[in-house]
Amino acid sequence: MRKLIAVENARAIMTEGTEWGVWKWMTEKKRVRETADEARAALDELEKKIKATWSDDLKQAYNQLLSEDGTGKRSRNNGAAGKQSKAAAIAHQRIAEVKRVMQADDDAYDAHETAEEIFAEAEKKMSTNLAREGARKALLAYDLHEAAIRQAEALSRPK
Repeated sequence: MRKLIAVENARAIMTEGTEWGVWKWMTEKKRVRETADEARAALDELEKKIKATWSDDLKQAYNQLLSEDGTGKRSRNNGAAGKQSKAAAIAHQRIAEVKRVMQADDDAYDAHETAEEIFAEAEKKMSTNLAREGARKALLAYDLHEAAIRQAEALSRPK
């Protein structure tokens, strides 16, 4: 997986942010928000591009699992998920591989949401400690998202 400039910029600002005081957080929060949003969008776009390179059986497995999971944590675009007449033919191994990627995706999503919640609480309470914790959680979320993308990318490669 190639490094994304937006993510590297976000990592740098979040790493700095773990040391900031209240005044610095107050003056930099807009830049932090913009940088974090750009990083998340870049990771989401890369994930989408990689999954677009998956073979048909992987895409079918993914759509089958999405259609089975009516309570998914993410609002994934499941397009033709309901039209899976070939679903029974998908190899069990492929389903297991895709499940691992989906779990990694969900873990990354949860980490991003946790960071967002902590940042919101930090702003509400004007808490430097919470803002620093949010920055640490954001760094973890980037790591988890990149790991999920690497797993998805590994499925793209021929065996």
